[in-house]
Amino acid sequence: MTGPGQEGDPADRRPAPAPARLSINQQTIRQWSLPELAAGCAKAGVRGVGLWRAPVQEYGVPAAARLMRDAGLEVTSLCRGGFLTDTDPAQRAAALADNRAAIEEAAVLGANTLVLVSGGLPPGSRDLSGARERIADALGELAPYAAERGVRLAIEPLHPMYAADRCVVSTLAQALDLAERHPADRVGVVVDTYHLWWDDTVGDRIADAGAGGRIAAFQLADWVTPLPEGVLLGRGQLGDGSVDLRWFRERVDAAGYTGPIEVEIFNPALWARDGAQVLTEVIDRFRTHVL
Repeated sequence: MTGPGQEGDPADRRPAPAPARLSINQQTIRQWSLPELAAGCAKAGVRGVGLWRAPVQEYGVPAAARLMRDAGLEVTSLCRGGFLTDTDPAQRAAALADNRAAIEEAAVLGANTLVLVSGGLPPGSRDLSGARERIADALGELAPYAAERGVRLAIEPLHPMYAADRCVVSTLAQALDLAERHPADRVGVVVDTYHLWWDDTVGDRIADAGAGGRIAAFQLADWVTPLPEGVLLGRGQLGDGSVDLRWFRERVDAAGYTGPIEVEIFNPALWARDGAQVLTEVIDRFRTHVL
C-alpha cells in the first residue's frame, strides 16, 4: 500500500500546471462559450486568453471583462481591427470608426494589444504599395487614439495567399516598415508562425523587431498539407505540420520578447471535439513542440 505523495497516489496523476506563458486564443476552442472558456482555462491553470470582438460584443464587453477578471485571466490580445485599405471615402471613414470602437473595447477588456489585419486590395485594384500607404495613413490617425487608452496596435502580416482579399502586409519586413513610423509603445508587430514560417528572412526580421521593442504578440499554429479547402480554417494543431515551432520560440525569446505565447488555431476538426480534451492536448503539444 502506498501513502499520500507516494507512487500510485492519485495526486501524482494530476496534470502539471499549464506553462506560465501559454495563452489560449478563443478561436482554438471556438465551441466553448466565453464562460466555458474562462472556467476551462482557469481550471487548467492557463493564465491568458486572446479574445475576438464578435463573441465579446454578443456577451457584452463590460461583462466579458468582469468574467475574465474574476477567473484570474489576462486578456492577452483582442482581434481584430484593421481593414484599412479602402479608397472610397465613406468606407474609409467607417473603417476608422470601427477601429476606434475596437480600441475602446480592448481598453475595457484590459487588453493592451489590438491585432490589426490590414485589409486586401480594393475591388479592381492591383496597387499593393498604394494599399500599404493607406494603412500607414490610417495608423497615423489611430495610433495616438489608441495610446491615449493604453492600447498598442499590432500589425499582423498574413501569408501571401491572403494578400488580394485580406491582408496586403505579407512579411514581417513590411509590417516593420509600417510600425517603425510610430513610437514602439504605440505600434508593434505580430509574429505568427502560421503566416511567417516560409520566409527565409524571418529570423533576422524577428531580431530587428526585438531590437526595436516591436514584438507586440507571438502566436502559434502549424502548417499542414495538403491544404484543406478554404485555407483560412486549415491551421494545424501544434506538431502536426511543417513549422519548427521551437525555432520560432527560441528566436523570439532571443529577441527579448518575454510576453504571452498565444495558440491560435482555426480548425473545424478541433471545434468538433470536446473542448476540455482540446485544451489538454494543446497544453501537452505546447510543452512537447514549443518549450
